[in-house]
Amino acid sequence: MCGIVGILDFRGLEQSAAVALTAAMGEAIRHRGPDDHGEWCDAEAGVVLGHRRLSINDLSEHGHQPMVSASGRYVIVLNGEIYNFLELREECEAAGYPFRGHSDTEVALAMIERHGFAAALAHFVGMFAFAVWDREQRCLRVARDRVGEKPLYYGEVAGQFVFASDLNALRRLPGWSPRIDPDALGLMMQHFYVPAPRTIYANLRKLRPARWLEVRFGSGSFEYEEHSYWAPDQAVADRRAALDEQTAIEELDSLLRRTIRDKMIADVPLGAFLSGGIDSSTVVALMQAESASAVRTFSIGFAERGYNEAEDAKRVAEHLGTEHTELYVTPEQTLDVIPRLPALYSEPFADSSQIPTYLVSQLARRDVTVALSGDGGDELFGGYNRYVLAESLWRRLAKMPRGLRHLGGAAAGLVSPGQVDAVMRCLKPLLPTSLRYKQYGDKFHKLATMCRADDEMGVYRMLVSMWSRPSQVVVGCGDVDLVGETLDEVPRGLNSTERMMLLDLLTYLPNDILVKVDRASMGESLEVRVPFLDHRVIEHAWRLPFDVKVRGGEGKWLLKQVLYRYVPKAMVDRPKMGFAVPVAEWLRGPLRDWGGDLLNEQRLRNDGYFRADEVRRTWDEHATGRVDWSPLLWPILMFQAWLDCYERKP
Repeated sequence: MCGIVGILDFRGLEQSAAVALTAAMGEAIRHRGPDDHGEWCDAEAGVVLGHRRLSINDLSEHGHQPMVSASGRYVIVLNGEIYNFLELREECEAAGYPFRGHSDTEVALAMIERHGFAAALAHFVGMFAFAVWDREQRCLRVARDRVGEKPLYYGEVAGQFVFASDLNALRRLPGWSPRIDPDALGLMMQHFYVPAPRTIYANLRKLRPARWLEVRFGSGSFEYEEHSYWAPDQAVADRRAALDEQTAIEELDSLLRRTIRDKMIADVPLGAFLSGGIDSSTVVALMQAESASAVRTFSIGFAERGYNEAEDAKRVAEHLGTEHTELYVTPEQTLDVIPRLPALYSEPFADSSQIPTYLVSQLARRDVTVALSGDGGDELFGGYNRYVLAESLWRRLAKMPRGLRHLGGAAAGLVSPGQVDAVMRCLKPLLPTSLRYKQYGDKFHKLATMCRADDEMGVYRMLVSMWSRPSQVVVGCGDVDLVGETLDEVPRGLNSTERMMLLDLLTYLPNDILVKVDRASMGESLEVRVPFLDHRVIEHAWRLPFDVKVRGGEGKWLLKQVLYRYVPKAMVDRPKMGFAVPVAEWLRGPLRDWGGDLLNEQRLRNDGYFRADEVRRTWDEHATGRVDWSPLLWPILMFQAWLDCYERKP
């Protein structure tokens, strides 16, 4: 795992200044690669590349980057891993390629020499973001892995094309004068993240997953040509009509063991995150089955019972015989992470599970340099509760006439959650115990929003949105429909649950889950590998009949059958908990002063990004304890904290 940076300026560069600048950009992301650094410059051509290295495979100087191909034509900087590099190396050696070392980066160069850039990408199994300078054609090509495990930012700053693994590197550029994009901020309010290709800045982009970009110099400007090299469409089209259950279990077990073997190749200590849930337990069980020694596993625990999975993880670890490490963190330790979040993420990000993800990364890094994670199982095998919930809600809502449903939703929206709570407090003694909720107003408000949906996808859109209309809170933004935009990429013929699963694979997974894991782990210089996101596993999962993935309202049916071969069902069969922290309670307790300061009304008005009245009303209603507005407040707070870190002038 590494960090990469680069500058392209066809006006030419002054070599010593360009190398010094690139080194400074690399130093800004030192945590991504603390073991080594390198710069390569062709001043006349106007290109300089920089690299920060976290040594994983081939710890010798032969793994040093930037790396030049054997012919001298290509120069590469690569962040990530090519997992099938040993297999590809055999092919290139048979063709006579003169290898100098044993790194996967050198294999990537050899494949590009042998097949060309675009064709080589199709051969790579891995997580990566890399850039290649073609000295013969005088063009730069950058690429990102199929699912988006590794980041790549790019754009033009002061007349130069620039790219980096992290915005903090780009902030070192002379002429850095970014402008915050209101629509990107609105999307963050809605989804907790800024989705690719947008960034929080109007003049910068993130390369989308499974894309590569060619950059050339035209008539006084840069010319861009973006290409897609992979999508799950073909796997969807090749769906099996039916499959014997035992065959399905055997095939998935075999495939997962193969891909986990690939991801256990490293010249440094390796372990795994273990929450005790289905996904991480499956990964660890198969790792242990493939290992001759005890696998190192890591879990963190919390004092709050509703947020603690450490006891479940410990039972799984004991059953599998792993070398298990757990750490129970105090509320103070958890809260201490919050001031670090803006620097860790460099772009505003508001999934609060970033906090425990960072803590478990910190724990694991004490003993290992690489850790495997169970992310991706929900998107591939239908594990999220919202899939069942969206269909269930829609079945009930669809029974009402559309006009009446919309009218009722609009009318209900005029009543505040606080008003609903006041009424229900009077009626509560008359209600049966099963209907005595803590926050009627919150639930009533959410149901009113759902009433405006026109189908299951409309309900899904509401379930994955915090501020359903970002223009309500962000000044100058439009109500961008990320779900609607992405639906154009979803093949026809899928049922509603499958469409939700694919939408999550294309949006939530790369922009939320993988951003969270990459930034949290790299903040501790820890490489995290995700076996479920090997594209061979993704394609296999999409070829499977739907009823072996989701059966009788139960998600991940097939994945569970694989796990039950290694771990007793009773040990892992429990409600999904997630990797959450008690944000709602914190904002009324230890974080109340911090939040109140960031959301000071005058401060909000001076900054000009949010509608101060709406924000303060939401904050005040939450502070009373009658309504849980933490999902609406947390992204605002994370943006405000980020603004303090990077953009606010003293």
